[in-house]
Amino acid sequence: MRRVSKLVATVAATAAFALTASACGESSTEAGSGDGDKGAGIAFDVGGRDDQSFNEAAARGADRALEELGVERDFQTARNDETDADREQRLSELAQEGYNPVIGVGFLYGNAVERVAADYPDTTFGVVDSVSDGDNVYSMIFAEHEGSYLAGVAAALKSETGKVGFIGGVNIPLIQKFEAGFTQGVNDTDADVSVDVQYLYADDDRGFTDVAKAKEQANGMLGRDIDVIYTAAGLAGNGSIEEVAAHGNAWAIGVDSDQHQQDGLAEYQDSILTSVVKGVDVAVFDLIKSVHEGEPLSGLGEYSLADDGVSLATSGGFIDDIQEQIDEARQRIADGETEVRDSP
Repeated sequence: MRRVSKLVATVAATAAFALTASACGESSTEAGSGDGDKGAGIAFDVGGRDDQSFNEAAARGADRALEELGVERDFQTARNDETDADREQRLSELAQEGYNPVIGVGFLYGNAVERVAADYPDTTFGVVDSVSDGDNVYSMIFAEHEGSYLAGVAAALKSETGKVGFIGGVNIPLIQKFEAGFTQGVNDTDADVSVDVQYLYADDDRGFTDVAKAKEQANGMLGRDIDVIYTAAGLAGNGSIEEVAAHGNAWAIGVDSDQHQQDGLAEYQDSILTSVVKGVDVAVFDLIKSVHEGEPLSGLGEYSLADDGVSLATSGGFIDDIQEQIDEARQRIADGETEVRDSP
């Protein structure tokens, strides 16, 4: 088993997919011409693969494994208000059925992966956005705060009202990383630009699926003359993007996937300034490939800005005029000159 402490991610995230979100708890197997193994078992967080954001990025990595390696995969989706026991059961079923690796997409799978992995020592497990112990576990974490810093730079430079906003799905440390980086990026670029920070929920995973509430929150911000809104809320963020597009004269900043390129958001793409892209697809593909090649990864895989594990999308050309400033900010982070905070 190949243990790592840091992994360089260099593949850009691109793909389009359908608008309709996966049904909660639904499973779908998509077969390829594998080498006899069952394939990869992917357990999505709430919202399913068609959330046009976080889960979609993970699915894209599995899609690539099918296309390039012929590895089959099975997709399953969490429901709202699930317990650790529910997640453990889903992971256990995938392992029992012979899927390898078994990957939990989202920090909520952290405890479940650690417990189930101990019961299946011959299966490799992966977890995204959480660190779980186990010799057969690969933990994939990302420097969201660094990518969000660049989004803050873009927001400060593009705002005409001097007011920008951040909407987080749930007020937890993971989403606070997005807030911290974004706010610092804005402040470092133009201290006169104010940042309005709002969360959909204090502690409820509906914050990643409540499209209507994100739309309402964005509407309130737009009414306060905020003209750039960055939303880190998974599927729920689609509501914010829709509201910004309906308002006009404002920009939305997407998250996790390059949301300008998503088919389900095509009608709003002229309002999507940029997106903070996480290389979840890269990490998932890396793990599936390692198992396929007989050298499964384990330990901690860190995907940072310097490694292109997080990046700022350029689709649409809307930040072309400020690309030089963004590149300079990125280089300062990569060189260690700018240290980005990971908490507010």
